Amino acid sequence: EATDEEINEALLAAQAIDFVNEKGGLSAEIEAGGRNLSGGQKQRLTIARALVKKPEILILDDSASALDYATDARLRRAISDFSKDMTVFIVSQRAASVMHADKILVLDDGHAVAEGTHRELLDSSEVYREIYETQFGEGASE
Repeated sequence: EATDEEINEALLAAQAIDFVNEKGGLSAEIEAGGRNLSGGQKQRLTIARALVKKPEILILDDSASALDYATDARLRRAISDFSKDMTVFIVSQRAASVMHADKILVLDDGHAVAEGTHRELLDSSEVYREIYETQFGEGASE
């Protein structure tokens, strides 16, 4: 069981505290299937539920796909702060979601084709560089 304070900390890290409070706080009614929530709100609540458990290993699989880039950036910073004692795996198609990771594994057609930091991969991996340039523009830098 988590305390209200622990739940609120997880909601804050997951960028969900504002909409939860707008809907009535921790006692708010959520409709079956989350019909009264947007896709991004559902994703953020799912992340908060995972964070409140304080797992040793946290796997986020395309966790920001329904989020705008600004919310995604705030979420990544907050998760980084919140997860100091966790190993975090992030599966993402967004370079911005992984570019500050300690290690990035690049997959192409289901096969690992490169591994390294963002900077290392920009220098050494054509696949990663193409993904990055597609999302940030050709010649873009960090």
